[in-house]
Amino acid sequence: MIKKSIARILSASILTTSLFTISIGAMPVLWQNAVADNIKLPDMGTAAASTLSIGQEMEMGDYYMRMLRDSAPIINDPVLNQYINDLGEKLVSKADSVQTPFHFYIMQSDVLNAFAFFGGNVVVHSRLILDTDNESQLASVLSHEIGHVTQRHLARAMESQNRSSPYVWGAALGSILLALASPNAGMAAITSTIAGSAQNMISFTQSNEQEADRVGLKTLVKSGFDPNASSEFLQKLADQTRYMSKPPEILLTHPLPDSRLSDVRNLSMQYGKKSVAPSLNYYLAKARLAILLSRNKNVSKLLLEDYQKINNEQSKIAIIYGKALDEHCNDDNQKAKQTLQPLLDRDPNNVWYIDLMTDIDLELNNVNAAITRLESALKKNPDSSALQLNLANAYVKNKDYQQAVTLLHRYTYAHNDDMNGWELLTTAYGGLRSRAQEMTSRAEVIALQGQFQQAIALLKNARIQTQGNQMLLSRIDARIVQLDQMQKRYAAYRR
Repeated sequence: MIKKSIARILSASILTTSLFTISIGAMPVLWQNAVADNIKLPDMGTAAASTLSIGQEMEMGDYYMRMLRDSAPIINDPVLNQYINDLGEKLVSKADSVQTPFHFYIMQSDVLNAFAFFGGNVVVHSRLILDTDNESQLASVLSHEIGHVTQRHLARAMESQNRSSPYVWGAALGSILLALASPNAGMAAITSTIAGSAQNMISFTQSNEQEADRVGLKTLVKSGFDPNASSEFLQKLADQTRYMSKPPEILLTHPLPDSRLSDVRNLSMQYGKKSVAPSLNYYLAKARLAILLSRNKNVSKLLLEDYQKINNEQSKIAIIYGKALDEHCNDDNQKAKQTLQPLLDRDPNNVWYIDLMTDIDLELNNVNAAITRLESALKKNPDSSALQLNLANAYVKNKDYQQAVTLLHRYTYAHNDDMNGWELLTTAYGGLRSRAQEMTSRAEVIALQGQFQQAIALLKNARIQTQGNQMLLSRIDARIVQLDQMQKRYAAYRR
């Protein structure tokens, strides 16, 4: 399901002063001789908990994520979202000290970066995915960010800064996150909150990079990936920037020291080399990113050239998939269907192929064929979020609005933070001319972007449209109370 506007592309350049990056800070060598299988982590105990509870972390993470949805070009492509979350959850399942759910996002950005923040939220820039050479390298970045979260580095940073109020400290953190999407607004907000001490926060996180490297490497290995992937990717960063007259901003503000490279390499060697089979999903994800989201058309051309050089089975398949996707994006759907059909015939349960063939069939008015294929696929893969959204979208295109509503009620219950589900539900209720339900669904979309007052106003208007439906009226009233309470709690983070 390709959304016509997958991400808002911001005209301003993305500021690279992220909180936790894959390449920040000069760290002392403290652990070159550590025994890999017996990594001793600090006892966080009550230090972090005395400043910020897990519940507060999750609440703050929810607030910041709503802010990013409103301000940053977060990608809402269903198959890409499913891929990055499946990969992330594979790593989380092997991580130690996990105390929160995790959510993984891809942000449209030409800046090579990734960052994590409260509540298990991890954001990866699209450029970073494109610049990795294999899935183990991408997994090494994710596992590093997971390490920051499980070690509660932000909470410990608050503890180190004289137990500052979570609201004061959190407001500055929010400003830094906002700066990722809008540099001018973000830096102005930093100045109005805690000014110079914002840099101290980032400096503190630099001292935690080696810990995130250690914890992340352990998670990476337990998840079945190559332990050398982390040092390989860091080396690639160093090689790419060594002869540049002006390195990328991320390396200007957060240099990559040789000590970190040697530290990661030494620890990786204790695990040994692991041969990992190439991941087809990884190759397909990169092809999809390059073709759908790159502002520079040369990116997709260069990626396909790289795939030709790799010349393994997975890269060959990804070239065909990329060709079909490009043909579809150029409205040559008959040709796209011919290109994609052999892949689908060979692997009929592949979500990437089903998703693209669904879009092709919908453009060619083969809606029934798309629905039949999706219903069959969901029986074999009922937990696939991408397939569920595709089927709901096909139902809407076929004007089977009630079937779409039934499916989307289940989906939004299980994925209440996915704007795709709520937007489709809004459309489906619009098709049924159920004005009150249409407005309540739209209110959820707005609330996910942190616009609580507007969402509450829309829900109050929806009350007028309930036409005596007391059950719906009660639900709307309860939701108004919930959003009002949330708005009051979250207002503290804006100060």
